[in-house]
Amino acid sequence: MGESRQRVEVLGIEVDNVSLEEACFRVEQFINAARFALVVTANPEIIMLAQRDPEFRNIIRQADLVTADGTGVVWAGKWLGTPFRERVAGVDLAEALLAKAREKGWRIFLLGAKPGVAEKAARRLQEMFPGIAIAGTHHGYFREDEEPLARIKAAKPHLLLVGMGMGRQEKWVWRNRRHLAGMVCIGVGGTLDVLAGEVKRAPHLWRRLGLEWLYRLLQEPWRIRRLLVLPAYVGKVISTAWERKRGKQ
Repeated sequence: MGESRQRVEVLGIEVDNVSLEEACFRVEQFINAARFALVVTANPEIIMLAQRDPEFRNIIRQADLVTADGTGVVWAGKWLGTPFRERVAGVDLAEALLAKAREKGWRIFLLGAKPGVAEKAARRLQEMFPGIAIAGTHHGYFREDEEPLARIKAAKPHLLLVGMGMGRQEKWVWRNRRHLAGMVCIGVGGTLDVLAGEVKRAPHLWRRLGLEWLYRLLQEPWRIRRLLVLPAYVGKVISTAWERKRGKQ
């Protein structure tokens, strides 16, 4: 399956050029194959973290699916000469898969966020998708000696949504991949907060204009620290694009 992947390289990170529908189809294939799979939803901050964290970069390179989560990644595709089909945000992918989970009978485990948030998200999901199988929940503020692996293994979910922050969530999944056999694990960042209603998602118009990041920043001003990497990201993408253009001349 890896040979047929169409990907766009963004600053050394290969991002799958898929639509939301195609991403869901691939996840369904992973589930049908009953094997471990890691899905990374890559935004500019994740790509920049991978520049300075070799372990994280190596994990992303071995992921089974990497989606273009973020207007900045879609923008980079255009600058680098290979436009993405569309943005596939983590929250959009999660919501689409949750709707499909009810139809297919997939079991879901929610891992991450502050204590109580995953449980609240589970209750809201059962209201949104009556009959959905929530196999379990656990917060993301656990110590190494109280990891929820035993609970997850006993629940045997098809989908494990992990919202523990970029880098940490992917490293945790990769470190424990032998214990997560048969599960599709998706790093979803703050998606559990959105699903729980703790954070309001940007209106459709803001999303269509590529301003969801600004809406989120207005709700959570502390995120400005994460966005400080964006000027460097833009500069690196433009520099790479110009180097490629000169190389073709």
